[in-house]
Amino acid sequence: MLVYGRNVAKEILQKKKKVEKILLQENFDDKEIISLIENGNYKYEYAKKNKIDNLSKGNHQGIILSIPDYKYAQLNDIIATNPNFIIILDHLEDPHNLGAIIRTCEAAGVDAIIIPKNRQVQINSTVMKTSVGTLDNMTIVSVSNIVNSIYELKKNGFWIVGTSLDTSVDYRNVDYSGKIALVIGNEGDGISKLVEKSCDYVVKIPMYGKTNSLNASVAAGIMIYEIIRNRK
Repeated sequence: MLVYGRNVAKEILQKKKKVEKILLQENFDDKEIISLIENGNYKYEYAKKNKIDNLSKGNHQGIILSIPDYKYAQLNDIIATNPNFIIILDHLEDPHNLGAIIRTCEAAGVDAIIIPKNRQVQINSTVMKTSVGTLDNMTIVSVSNIVNSIYELKKNGFWIVGTSLDTSVDYRNVDYSGKIALVIGNEGDGISKLVEKSCDYVVKIPMYGKTNSLNASVAAGIMIYEIIRNRK
């Protein structure tokens, strides 16, 4: 996986994570990063700006790192740790939303995030950059089927809470004191019908202005901290 940007690079190099290759733009002059590279004995080479531009999908700030692909956790392994708060993402498409949700989950002490393997943004350079150093502290589970995973969670005592605009249940009027798995839906379509039918509760965040929906990461943040508040 290719990652880019000076902050991400510093984080990886400071933690002495495995790096397969580093490309620096000609005249790259960040002395701190160069020192981290040299002290860590990392392989690196200089390249012209157009080469780095072609490899990156955003503002690379003159550096690209090739690192091993992200390793996802297994659902059974997570269940074995006896978690009590899990987030399920139902086919999110925007890597910025995923990165922001990872950051919120880590800050809130969420035990794990479950994402589907198909038709869902995976961990990539944009997600890593948006999550701002929190990815290493957050467990991400990749599953083949969300509904089957929900049933597994239910067998282990979880209550499943979905979010939707097509319900009359205010998100503040639910008891979140037990083991909770919160489902956040796709940016455009929300949670799927099959997933919604699998939920024990479906709640909504009321809209008081002219906007009829919230960004997925904003909705996730509101719900996550309401669940935490409700437990105290």
